[in-house]
Amino acid sequence: MRATGATGMLAEGTIAAIATPPGRGGIGVVRVSGERVPALLDALAGRSLPPRTAVRVVFRGSGGEVVDDGLLLHFPAPHSYTGEHVAELHGHGGPAVLRLLLGRCLELGARLAEPGEFTLRAFLNGKLDLAQAEGVADLIDASTATAARAAARSLSGEFSRAIRAEVDALIELRTLTEATLDFPEEDIDFLREADAAGRLARIGDELAAIAERARQGALLRQGLSIVLVGQPNVGKSSLLNRLAGDEVAIVTPIAGTTRDTVRSQVELAGVPLSIVDTAGLRPTDDPIETLGIERTWAAVRDADLALVLVDARETGGGLGAADAGILAGLPSRLPRLIVHNKIDLAGIPARVAPGAHPGDDGAAVRCHVWLCARSGEGVELLRREMLATVGLAENLEDSFLARERHLAALREAAQHLAAAAALLAARNAPLELFAEELREAQLALSRITGAFTADDLLGEIFSRFCIGK
Repeated sequence: MRATGATGMLAEGTIAAIATPPGRGGIGVVRVSGERVPALLDALAGRSLPPRTAVRVVFRGSGGEVVDDGLLLHFPAPHSYTGEHVAELHGHGGPAVLRLLLGRCLELGARLAEPGEFTLRAFLNGKLDLAQAEGVADLIDASTATAARAAARSLSGEFSRAIRAEVDALIELRTLTEATLDFPEEDIDFLREADAAGRLARIGDELAAIAERARQGALLRQGLSIVLVGQPNVGKSSLLNRLAGDEVAIVTPIAGTTRDTVRSQVELAGVPLSIVDTAGLRPTDDPIETLGIERTWAAVRDADLALVLVDARETGGGLGAADAGILAGLPSRLPRLIVHNKIDLAGIPARVAPGAHPGDDGAAVRCHVWLCARSGEGVELLRREMLATVGLAENLEDSFLARERHLAALREAAQHLAAAAALLAARNAPLELFAEELREAQLALSRITGAFTADDLLGEIFSRFCIGK
């Protein structure tokens, strides 16, 4: 096999790598793939091995010395992960032992594998498409159980099957269009009679549903950054502790206790969140507090959602001038929720009120939430509104763990479908242009599964994999 590898090297020859994480463990695995695997097995075991069967072997060095005592498995081509001959050496999980086993494989003609090269070979040999291959890395990197299940769906081919179904529908419509072009007397009326517009609309609707599942999955994969902002002593640190379920930030009645950003990793409905507590925003001459406020605004610029905390005792249902000034300083693209904290001291119940209120910039504020961070009353209401504000469903089990390149391809395909629909609706529009828009939509979708993929993109994707996978 000759194909461009993850960093430009030709994916040829026999490769080997330690497949288990660095450090000590009960078991360690060295994986080998390529045409020299049968000869390597003969040298290691001194006999032929039954396929896909663990056989106990005393691993010896080039001088006959004992290196380890473990298990050896052979997965003959093409029935293996990579589609090539694959061997796995299961030994004791000490770093020194694994290095000796790997060194022995290199002595027997293998070379060190590049990051992701095993999965690259699986892709090049048709064992996985590109979306499935990315699912391998996403499953390894998943930080929540929900993300892991979504990655497993991509690895199983569910995302790819959905994309291929739309590609097949486009091919069918393109075939109809090309037939019309071959017989000019059958003009666009023929397409109308064949319900080309209806077919195109169904493809667009199905693609929009896939794109929404992918968008949800992209948030699930990437996580969200949520920043807590407000004046000093409005309860930002108390809310961080409540959301984190731990005392991660110092809470005192003294205004300005938080001088630096404090981050905590939280899971909400299966989505990894990075919640950032920040210094209170107010005019100050204190150089340390000034530095903390500068870091607050830096955290705001990187955030996906802002929770603007105000004191429920002082707002009277609206916002004061200082709070309104904080809102005005937020980036216009940043979604925000107004959180009225300390309802226990204000003597009012927890609730949610949608829409604009006095003093806020209603165009950007989804709603106001009244709660008590100290007791937890109303915090569940806040969690629900946080999900809704960033467009996350409460149940993400049906999402695809998509990447930005997938979303870009889906957007591009949708744009070409919209252009095709406009051409079909117009009178006297050239059918050649309609056919071209369909072709471009198909190409955009095909890039997701790797049917049409540039080598430099493959290098970018697989270079991010861990070595041994």
